[in-house]
Amino acid sequence: MVDLELSVRPGRGCTVLEVHGELDMATAPQLRDALQRLIEAGDRHVVVDLADVGFMDSSALGALVVMFKAFREVSGRLSLAAVQPAVRTVLTVTSVDRVMRVHEDVRAAEADVPVADDTTVR
Repeated sequence: MVDLELSVRPGRGCTVLEVHGELDMATAPQLRDALQRLIEAGDRHVVVDLADVGFMDSSALGALVVMFKAFREVSGRLSLAAVQPAVRTVLTVTSVDRVMRVHEDVRAAEADVPVADDTTVR
């Protein structure tokens, strides 16, 4: 069993959640809880850095989709970056990549973060 490591760091106009390990039934709750804590802390634009994730199953995918909706409900955005081939296959087969923004790397995701504007962000 591979342990899951999550670390949060400030990004450019967003918060980056770095994920290290495998995302499966055992670790999906940790991912969901970490993202929920970010929402509760007031983060509205979060990029999940999946550069060090070689495997993701349906339970982890479900957790991402649930949290994607949770961010949307608070006028936020959850996007993915640096998705590895095996994980990209899961996103493509399930069409999640058509709903959630998937970027080549964190820098590209940061460049896509909407600029905060008092008239559009509430």
